[in-house]
Amino acid sequence: MIISLQQPQFAPNLYDLSAMHRADRVILLDEDQWSRKGRTHRARITEAEWINIPIKTEDKKKEIREVRIDHSEDWFTPFWNGIYHNYHSATWFDYFEDELKALFDEARYSTKLIDFNLCVFNKMLEFLEVNLNYSLASLSEFDNENATTIYQEYQSKNYIHRLEGAQIVTIDHPDFKQFGERSILHLLFHHGPETFKVLDLLK
Repeated sequence: MIISLQQPQFAPNLYDLSAMHRADRVILLDEDQWSRKGRTHRARITEAEWINIPIKTEDKKKEIREVRIDHSEDWFTPFWNGIYHNYHSATWFDYFEDELKALFDEARYSTKLIDFNLCVFNKMLEFLEVNLNYSLASLSEFDNENATTIYQEYQSKNYIHRLEGAQIVTIDHPDFKQFGERSILHLLFHHGPETFKVLDLLK
């Protein structure tokens, strides 16, 4: 059995999505302590730019499942503007724009970060026509000893304990290697419903 261990993200990068796509079972590590170095609250959209969700200061040492979004200031406007300004000219942006903005607009009122993440992530999988067998670590039992392969989150050594023998997915395909660290929004807006074909190339 292939297991992919990932912290819950709203828009994983291509490495992490590829790891989940290859796995027989995906475990979302919602019991991990939240870390600013992680990607539970952010997603990379260019080499230098991220979109971010602010976290309540008093929650920064809590488990991911307990962390709350800081709604004291308007974070949604710069969040959506970052997406719009970087992708409005992409081939499939107009196709997804209204539905995606409505999704983010609905999810942004979530109290907890994990509720926002799962709401958006589930819809992203629907957009991308990807079926994943995932479960939250807090609600499931799993035994790593029965796994033939364990994938852990890409570049997570500074905030996730590295399991002995665990692997990180690599991308060798020349057309997609350079975009591996960008979020799946990049695939969605540039490849649209054909994204599942990209993932099949990366298996």
